[in-house]
Amino acid sequence: MAWTKYQKFLALILVITGSINTLSTKWADMLDSEGSDGQIRPFQHPFLQSSFMFLGEMMCLVVFKMLVCGFAGRPSVSTQTNGLVSGNRNFSPFILMLPATLDLIATSTMYIGLNLTYASSFQMFRGSIIVFTAILSVVFLDKKIIAREWCGIGCVIIGLVVVGASDFLNKDTSQTYGQNSIITGDLLIVLAQIISATQMVYEEKYVSGLDIAPLQAVGWEGVFGFFILLILHVIFYYTPAPPRFNNNPRQTFEDAIDGLIQIGNNGLLIISVVGCIISIAFFNFAGISVTKEMSATTRMVLDSVRTLVIWTVSLAVGWQVFHWPQLVGFTILLLGTCLYNNILVDRIFKRFQPEDVQPIVNRDADDLDNTIQ
Repeated sequence: MAWTKYQKFLALILVITGSINTLSTKWADMLDSEGSDGQIRPFQHPFLQSSFMFLGEMMCLVVFKMLVCGFAGRPSVSTQTNGLVSGNRNFSPFILMLPATLDLIATSTMYIGLNLTYASSFQMFRGSIIVFTAILSVVFLDKKIIAREWCGIGCVIIGLVVVGASDFLNKDTSQTYGQNSIITGDLLIVLAQIISATQMVYEEKYVSGLDIAPLQAVGWEGVFGFFILLILHVIFYYTPAPPRFNNNPRQTFEDAIDGLIQIGNNGLLIISVVGCIISIAFFNFAGISVTKEMSATTRMVLDSVRTLVIWTVSLAVGWQVFHWPQLVGFTILLLGTCLYNNILVDRIFKRFQPEDVQPIVNRDADDLDNTIQ
């Protein structure tokens, strides 16, 4: 079935805003600005960047409340039939605190990893969430994984190994970041996917049955994540950090004051932060809408397109040098994603299946009829 203009618009918004979110975050990591001590240094504040992301998610709750109020004034529109706001209103928001905390840990870990490696590798390694979600679903949700899905998981693992080896062995990459930086960044991103997979499995087991409107759920997770991070900012402000992770005047895990001063001293940083906040809000909105209008599988395909966009932009602006083994790894990773989500797989098999071959059940039935006659 052909996509409608609205569905094409949603798909375009999903790819564009998702790409902007990763690229704007990486762009901020590569900018220099004057800090609180008057010294010019790179902007490296992963926990502050996570706060901006949760601020963007909080905007989804604002949008949800505005839609509910808007529909309430229109008798012809029911808030229980509109896909964006329909759902259960009688639930405790605190059930979303644990997912928000897991999201907070995963996002902050990913942003630390992003600072140590390329944006394209960051996006590709996020594909490992398929592996961990499948394993945790088998353990905690008693789900069964069929052979096709296992093949997809295997391809994803092989693709990620190829991507990691490509980054590690690429001389240009090693000179830019250093091999230890690449290994640390890649491992942190993979670790973050384990945490994200835990969040997804928890939400499926304890939250999905509550029928909460997705915009509302994302918004509440943004609220919890933002305010938990406010507390952590105070703690991290006084907590010493290892040399590789203390690029601020106080040499602590995070110096939010220094980060805000750096943002105020560099207009490009302001643009990147605003881009991050707005893009994450629209990305969540578009992602929810794509899932409702089309399917979660379609969203997975568009996420792969987003990886390609991020990689292309990174190459175009000179953030990295093309290395063909990474293309091989991405292709295998994409194949694994298609296998796991059954994207085009059945259609391909049906296309190459001979037309004169009947299903086994039908042939048996015909033979039985001939025998009776």
